[in-house]
Amino acid sequence: LLRLSRSLRPTHCSQTPRACLTMARLVAQMGVLALAATQAWGAEQQAVAQGQMNPIRKVVSLLQSMQKKVTEEGEAEKELYEKFMCYCTHGKSDLEKSVGDAETKVPAVGSEITASEESLEQSKADLAGAQTDRSAAKEAMAQATGIREKEAAAFASAKAEDDTNIAAIAKAVSSLEKGMAGSFLQTETAQVIRNLANNDKVDMTESDRQDLVAFLSQGSGYAPQSGQITGILKEMGDTMTKELAEDTATEAASIKTFSELIAAKEKEVQALTATVETKTTQIGELGVAIVQMKEDLSDTAATLMEDKKFLAELESSCGAPSPDKKFLAE
Repeated sequence: LLRLSRSLRPTHCSQTPRACLTMARLVAQMGVLALAATQAWGAEQQAVAQGQMNPIRKVVSLLQSMQKKVTEEGEAEKELYEKFMCYCTHGKSDLEKSVGDAETKVPAVGSEITASEESLEQSKADLAGAQTDRSAAKEAMAQATGIREKEAAAFASAKAEDDTNIAAIAKAVSSLEKGMAGSFLQTETAQVIRNLANNDKVDMTESDRQDLVAFLSQGSGYAPQSGQITGILKEMGDTMTKELAEDTATEAASIKTFSELIAAKEKEVQALTATVETKTTQIGELGVAIVQMKEDLSDTAATLMEDKKFLAELESSCGAPSPDKKFLAE
């Protein structure tokens, strides 16, 4: 390129000025290219010379790189070793505490499960007893109600009959006192008195009964002894009235006793119903609690076994750290 540029110098140009100017520019560009090529070749030759003259430099660079890598790996191993020793110091105590807590918890939970199961059985028995007692109380109320209804019906029938008899006696006495014995004997009231006189259940002496029957059997012209008959009838009326009053008092007492019994039984049924509900809820809660405690006991026992195994491994590892760990850390 240099030779060519020298041969194309403007001094040797025999062309027109314009052609010479173009030629001069071409010469200058070729010179620049030649200079750049020369510099690039020189730099390449210098690099080759340095590589051939300093082969140990490559070894030094390699050793420096290895030193840096080993240093970094050593620092990482040291950090791991320090963490391992820290875990041996603190992790062991934490693990021992976990094992101790589990060993205390397992028998405690087992005892609690046993107590809960006993309580569950007792609650079931209490529930069955309460249900039985409640059924018995309801049955007692039903029986008492049936008896009371029968007694009330009997009293009502007896009272109606007594009221009829007492009214008939009073009417008979009134007729006899007014001297109307003859007409009285033809009435329905006289027939009621005849029925009473022939009824052995009516409380009266046998002589009075015979006199009354004889009076009621006479014709319309019979008048003697009417005063005696009036006395007999009045006595009968008084006796029946007294007996009716006693029966009424007895009925009232029966009603009171029945009412008190029903009130007491209803209160008992309410209390037993509350017991049934409470025991039912308690049985459900105890059943759930027992299942949960058994699951907790199973989990705790499994964790305890794992912790003991890991603690043994940890004691073995931490008791005599591996020489490799120390070597790598150093």
